[in-house]
Parts: sequence; C-alpha cells; structure tokens
Amino acid sequence: MSHRQLKIGYFGLTALNTLATSYFLNYLFFYLRDRFGFGNRENLWVSALHGFIYIFSAWQCGRFAQKRGFHTSLKAGFAGLALWIGAGALLDSVPGLLLVVAGYSVVLLFTWPALEALVSEGESRDGVQHMVGIYNCTWAAAAAFAYFTGGMLYEYCAHEYSARIAVFWIPALLCLLQLGAVFWLEKRARTVAKPQRSAMATAPHPEPVALQQPVSPAGFLRMAWLSNPFAFVAINTLWAVMPGLAVKLGLSPAQVGLFCSVWLFGRLASFAILWKWNGWHYRFRWLLGAFVLLIGSFLAILLAKLLWVVVVAQVFFGLATGMLYYASLFYSMDVGETQAEHGGLHEAAIGLGIFAGPAVGAVSLQFLPHVPNAGVYGVSALLMCGLAGLVALRVTARQRPGA
Repeated sequence: MSHRQLKIGYFGLTALNTLATSYFLNYLFFYLRDRFGFGNRENLWVSALHGFIYIFSAWQCGRFAQKRGFHTSLKAGFAGLALWIGAGALLDSVPGLLLVVAGYSVVLLFTWPALEALVSEGESRDGVQHMVGIYNCTWAAAAAFAYFTGGMLYEYCAHEYSARIAVFWIPALLCLLQLGAVFWLEKRARTVAKPQRSAMATAPHPEPVALQQPVSPAGFLRMAWLSNPFAFVAINTLWAVMPGLAVKLGLSPAQVGLFCSVWLFGRLASFAILWKWNGWHYRFRWLLGAFVLLIGSFLAILLAKLLWVVVVAQVFFGLATGMLYYASLFYSMDVGETQAEHGGLHEAAIGLGIFAGPAVGAVSLQFLPHVPNAGVYGVSALLMCGLAGLVALRVTARQRPGA
C-alpha cells in the first residue's frame, strides 16, 4: 500500500464517521421530540450539554492523540462511540439518553483531531493545503448526504422501536465498521515509508502573501479560532430547533431532509471553492464578510415564514459557515508542527460554539417564554458580540509594532 492509498483509507474513515455521528446526533433531536415531547428549549439544553463536554474533551483528546498515537486514539474513539450510541437504543429514559450524550461527547473527540492530523501528516506545505481541502469536502459531502437521507430513514422507521434503528443501531454499526478498518489501516501503515523531511517544503508560510500582511500568520490563526466557534453557535442552535422549525413550516422529517439540507450542500460548495482557490489565505476581508453573512442568513432562516426564503437563506448560511470553518482548520494545520494538538484546539473552539449558542438560546426561552423568538434574538446578540470581537482583534493586531 502506498502513502496516497493510505490517505484514501483515512478519508474513508472521515466519511463513515460523519455519517454515523450525523445520523445519531442530528436526528436524536427528532427522537426526543417524538418520544419525550421535547421542544426547542429542551433540545437546546441537550445541545448545550454536548457542547460543554466537547470543549474539554477536544483539547485533552488532541493531546492524547499526539502523545499516544493517532491510530490508538481512533481505536479508542470508534470503540467508545459504538458502545455509547448502541447503549442509547437500550435506554428508554431522559436521564439515560442524557448520559449517552455525555459519553458520546467525550469519546467522539478521540476521532476528529486524530483524523485531521493523519490526513496532513508527512505532507509539504502545499500538500497540507491539498489534503485539508479533500478532508473538508469529504466530511461535508457525507454530512449533506446524511441529513438529506436521514429524514427519509427516520420517517420510514417512524415507530418508536424501529426509530431506534435509524438513530442508534445504524450509527453504532458504522462505528464498529470503522474500528475494524483502523486495525487494518494501522497494520498497513507500518509497511509504508514516510516521506523524507528533506524532500518536503520548509518555507514557514504556504505563500509569500502571508509575509506581506500587517497581521502575522499566528494572528490569523487567533482570528479564525475566534470566528469558527460562532459559526457553530449558529449551526448547533439550528440543529437543535430544527424539529420546531419543521412544525412551524409544516414539514415532515423526510421533507426536512430535502429542504433543510440545502445549507449543507452550500457548505460543501464553499469548501470546494476554497480548496482550489487560495486568494482568501491571510486576508481579513473574507473572514469579516463571512461573519456578516452568517448573522444575516441565520436570522432569515429562523424568522422567515415562507419556505422559499428559508431555502435561499440556507445557501448563504452554508457559504458563510464553510468559510469560517475552513479558515480555522487550515490555519490550525498550517501554523505549527503538532497537528493533532492544534487540531484538538480547533475542535475545542468548535465545542465552545456548540455550547454557547444553544445555552444562550435555552436561557432566553427559559426566562422569556412569552417573548416570540426570544432564543433567536439571544443567539443573534451573541453572534454580534463575536463580530465585534473579530474586528477588535484585527484592529489590535494592526496597531501591534513590528507586526
């Protein structure tokens, strides 16, 4: 097996992991609605719980992968995911499912930092850009496919017990498949010679434009790490309230998969464009424009009463979230040598957004239950604070002597 063939295997794991986790977590909110009568407030609290644990797990699991080995981390992650998600099918209580979400949020982070590092390991600077592009397009395509088909699968398994097949058993089996694949790939990896360092590019930046900016590459990394969590503030608020949005628009789960997966395909298109075009590297205006577009499209999706407006707004939402995510991951992999640890910090920043958005939305609905769209306005205010923080970082960096 060649070095490139090994990378194809890691991309396959990326796709399967996205399918498994998307089927489980995204449609768990529908399961909680239908089985236990959860509304937007309750689902937002569940999402906030997931995000809170995600923050600390990501950082520590990224360090674990860097110290103990990427394959060891993947084996621990996939085995844990199979056990925790499978346990969800056997537990028929709210406390039990909350425990499953907590356990899932820990073991999940043994997988993503390790996968992010494996796809860029042993690559030149140009190779990192290429591999990160393939990685992003791979998981984004799998996520779009999962949400597009997950609604039909959930609706087909609409009975209480058969719905567990769609939400729990299928994802758990996919995780077991990945576990077996890791053992096979690890064995093959021992026979693959790693590229020689002397043959790799050693330039400190992927392109000369990085040295022409008033902000250092590390400064762009900080701005990207600030921006990306706010993309997930919006994304995970949207995931959690999707069952409620479906009721408002009169959509069945299958129709949600059809009409509310548009932004996922928009994000995939964004990744493909950003992969092949590097004009956005180390340019602040792209981060700023994406952040502004994120806020406007988020409000349009959740406040619109017409389905066509929701669909059009999703296109822009996908483009904005794609830009912010791609910037964070690219700079995380490009600045420094400890890819898994930087990947863990990238994921920890994501966890902060996963927690903050749903938490603010849930608190708003908890204390202002009679205010229409209180959760939407609360999360939007949080997004505006993020935009102000991004601008402040840029202004501060510009004034820094010798930047």
